[in-house]
Amino acid sequence: MSYRRCERALDKARAGRSRWSAWVPGRIEVLGKHTDYAGGRSLLCALERGFAVRIAPRRDAMVRVHNVAGQELFEVPLTVDATGSPGHWTDYAATVTRRLARNFHGLRHGADIAFVSDLPSAAGMSSSSALLISVFFAIARSNRLSSRADYRRAITTREQLAAYLGATENGRPFGRLRGDVGVGTLGGNQDQIAITCAEAGRLVRYGWSPVRHESTVALPAGYTFALATSGVAAPKTGTAMARYNHAAAAVQRLTAEWNARTGRHDPMLFDALTSGPDAPSGLHEIAGALADARFTASFLVSRLEQFAEESLEIIPAACDALSRGALAEFGLLVDRSQQLAEEKLANQIPETVALQRQARALGATAASAFGAGFGGSVWALVPLRMARAFLGRWQAAYADSFPQRSAAAEFFLSAAGRSAYQF
Repeated sequence: MSYRRCERALDKARAGRSRWSAWVPGRIEVLGKHTDYAGGRSLLCALERGFAVRIAPRRDAMVRVHNVAGQELFEVPLTVDATGSPGHWTDYAATVTRRLARNFHGLRHGADIAFVSDLPSAAGMSSSSALLISVFFAIARSNRLSSRADYRRAITTREQLAAYLGATENGRPFGRLRGDVGVGTLGGNQDQIAITCAEAGRLVRYGWSPVRHESTVALPAGYTFALATSGVAAPKTGTAMARYNHAAAAVQRLTAEWNARTGRHDPMLFDALTSGPDAPSGLHEIAGALADARFTASFLVSRLEQFAEESLEIIPAACDALSRGALAEFGLLVDRSQQLAEEKLANQIPETVALQRQARALGATAASAFGAGFGGSVWALVPLRMARAFLGRWQAAYADSFPQRSAAAEFFLSAAGRSAYQF
């Protein structure tokens, strides 16, 4: 049905008849809270919800994006001057359009792109990254980008493509490909990896310095994810963006100070943390003595401790527990990750804290908030046989605790889905 709605939108726009489709899912950050931009680790999967997209290449260089459900049309030229509206979905479409024009000269063909999404927006499920990737698919295939020598020199694997898409979103350069302003967040590559490199029925573990696949572990047989959005939007704009970027900037400040004091050139905090046996204590000492107008010493210490434990201890142990079928142990490790997010990363709100506690009290094997934080969603791992009943009880408990949020909250089930593809 979604693809038919997209097809009708292209028909109405009198788009070209040579068309194809794409599926671009959202994602669950199982573990890895604010680790990717610091070079740490994440445990990820794709959702079974996402963007259904129909695409028709154009003879001119206009990119026309049809938001079918919202009945919105965004038009932008395929040039380095492409702009959208800050804080709006059009900014993501314009960002990738502008970046491709900057990095790959001579692109001549735009596209008509019609999409329908069943992802909750501003809920920490990567709806904005999924949209950016959808537009990339359209422009890249319309211009046969993968056949160009400059593209093949820069991007040869799915992981490299995901890293480039992450650099597109955050504005950083990628190898010899020049950076741009991005969308304003100091993020990493986690969302893009999950969307483009996930495996159905499995969780993928990635490291980020550089992007590398570390392991894959099956989702336990007979289990699925229950998802709850808090009803508190977590957009990457305004105050939420500032708080997200503050946590990222703290990592950059620590890494820069480490390099200045040691004479090293570690690109990310993970590289510094794992550079030698004395590095953790050395970084802790630096964090405790470092304070300026932006950061208190206590915040820098907390930020370091959360990152180190999540990346070096919790995620490896959680993967090991899953591989052994030790689900109770896995649940306790996830609880610790949630505790660190609340107490040290400080990116949780009362609603996400309550949802996590309620899920565990109702019998979830494991549960955690995920995404950028300061709003957003919670996942719960539950036996499939009790999943729908669990979802109903969870929703009722949340409505009792936060009646003012319940109307905007959404509860649904999803297995670990497959990665994005075109057909």
